Amino acid sequence: MTDRKSHWESIYRDKSPLEVSWYQQEPALSLELIRQAGVAPDAPIIDVGGGASVLVDRLLALGYTDLSLLDLSARALDCARRRLGASAERVEWLEADITAFQPGRRYALWHDRAVFHFLTTADERQRYVQTLQRALVPGGHVIIAAFAIGGPTRCSGLDIVQYDADRLMGELGPGFALQSTRAEAHATPGGSIQQFGYFLIRLTAG
Repeated sequence: MTDRKSHWESIYRDKSPLEVSWYQQEPALSLELIRQAGVAPDAPIIDVGGGASVLVDRLLALGYTDLSLLDLSARALDCARRRLGASAERVEWLEADITAFQPGRRYALWHDRAVFHFLTTADERQRYVQTLQRALVPGGHVIIAAFAIGGPTRCSGLDIVQYDADRLMGELGPGFALQSTRAEAHATPGGSIQQFGYFLIRLTAG
């Protein structure tokens, strides 16, 4: 079995954040769904697997003040810290595997672009959902973006699980309610197209 942390550290050692397949110059759909969720500017938000994504930059620029960025890769977090410069002090940095993460607080919004689809065993997905339930405030929102049905079957040398709304909600269980869905044809830096689904979900129990 691939050691997950070693794998992602090697990815960020060997490639620039601008070269990885999931790089987005603008996280437009994520920002649209965060606005739709209606979280206050001072509400706690966690970006799970945010790595070197510029979502945190955009949220800071829009006036969000309570941001946490979690990633398994220390190298990915360092990329984001260096890019933010002095603004990095305004972000809580969390180096952790999401399937073993013990949240020390609760968040109003949990954002995950392209982490959940890497969890290929039922046990991993169950631990993710349990962590999600512990980490959200009652009525809190979740945004999960994952490879869509008919999209890629592997990414960065790893198997993935494809999702549509029914499959994702079946994994999350009855304590969650689907609010909105979006489709995205993501153009990678290498020029290929990857089909993603974005899902805005609300915690209704817990």
